[in-house]
Amino acid sequence: QAQLVESGGGLVQAGGSLRLSCTSSDRSLTRFAMGWFRQAPGKEREFVAAISRSVSSTYYPNSNKGQFTISRDNAKNTLYLEMNSLKPEDTAVYYCCAAEGRPGPYDKITDYDYWGQGTQVTVSS
Repeated sequence: QAQLVESGGGLVQAGGSLRLSCTSSDRSLTRFAMGWFRQAPGKEREFVAAISRSVSSTYYPNSNKGQFTISRDNAKNTLYLEMNSLKPEDTAVYYCCAAEGRPGPYDKITDYDYWGQGTQVTVSS
């Protein structure tokens, strides 16, 4: 098991930025490829970004390329999601997740073994 804890969510105005973080208190995240998904009310959970174990590869859906940046600091055991130019439609609960022992692109919910509880991001117009 890996306990994943997200932080950094909140209320921001349209056009603003937020940086989400995800860490684990009980497990090194270096063994996992990591990802971010989000889920808006009444919608399915959707892929936001992923990063390989070695930081050599990142993956994004075409819908947010250039707007979101995923990164990780393995020395700090922390995953990040930098979100810029936020729009009201980016409002959702954002989830951190970890995948063990699989190849990329890590864009499916079923690719992941562990999930955090989520952090709310609300973008006001």
